[in-house]
Amino acid sequence: MKPLDIQVNGYAGTDFCSPDLTLEQMRHACDELAADGNDAILATVITDTVPALCAKLEKMARFREEDEVIRDMIIGFHIEGPFLNAAPGYIGAHPPECVVPANIDDAKRLLEACAGLAKIVTLAPENDPEMATTRFLAEQGITVSAGHCDPSIDQLKAAVDAGLKMITHLGNGCPVDLPRHDNIIQRVLSVAETADLWICYIPDGAHVEFFALKNYVRLSGIERTLFTTDAITAAKLGPGVYELSGAPVEIDENGVARRPGSANLAGSTISMLKIRENLATELRLSEGEIEQVLCRNPREMLGT
Repeated sequence: MKPLDIQVNGYAGTDFCSPDLTLEQMRHACDELAADGNDAILATVITDTVPALCAKLEKMARFREEDEVIRDMIIGFHIEGPFLNAAPGYIGAHPPECVVPANIDDAKRLLEACAGLAKIVTLAPENDPEMATTRFLAEQGITVSAGHCDPSIDQLKAAVDAGLKMITHLGNGCPVDLPRHDNIIQRVLSVAETADLWICYIPDGAHVEFFALKNYVRLSGIERTLFTTDAITAAKLGPGVYELSGAPVEIDENGVARRPGSANLAGSTISMLKIRENLATELRLSEGEIEQVLCRNPREMLGT
């Protein structure tokens, strides 16, 4: 069994978030993803206006129908935004001006644009009045994930009660400096103990230092842990300035991606092959544990 990556924004020069995406670019990304050990992915779009997101999703759904290689690699979509927390730090590399409160009308429009292929929607529970959108999405069989957010522990519990199932890249989508105890990471790990949440991490050593990641995984448990590349167009391309959803992203000599002038990260350039290596050498996971977190857990979470 090969890995299923639940959050891929682009790869090897292709930006899934670009309004100018072509079928040929998407096919190229899928070929490169297969060469780097992926069996399947969720193509991911980040915050934009709702009409722009719908246009991007409709285009990718159409390309998927037109090309067998794309169809085999991309089994669905992960919609990350626009229902996030727009505060600096929490919004990360997403454009805050495009954030809107979670609402069922916009959620319906996004799901319709996906042609039945929406699998995950990442939102901020504190930006979902009465958790109505979380409840609606969960009722449609969508995995609702909390990310780029700062809910209180009561809001987090209310979201779980409404159908929240997952946490998007824990330890990221938040400010570099946090209150030492009462922060989103501690709240999630506390609630996850009894809520059976799936918790996702980016194991590249930059998004979460490996010594901290070991602690987080110990608490979340191998049986409920997911790992993703959160790859962007710059994956495999080396240092330079590239684009993510039409805005520049600078890649340093270590492969770390940031918006120019920002301390916050903007996706990653890691491959699934490198994730396997990091899990074995840095986290000391066994082959069986690596297969569970990369292959079996995402399929169980998505029900595939």
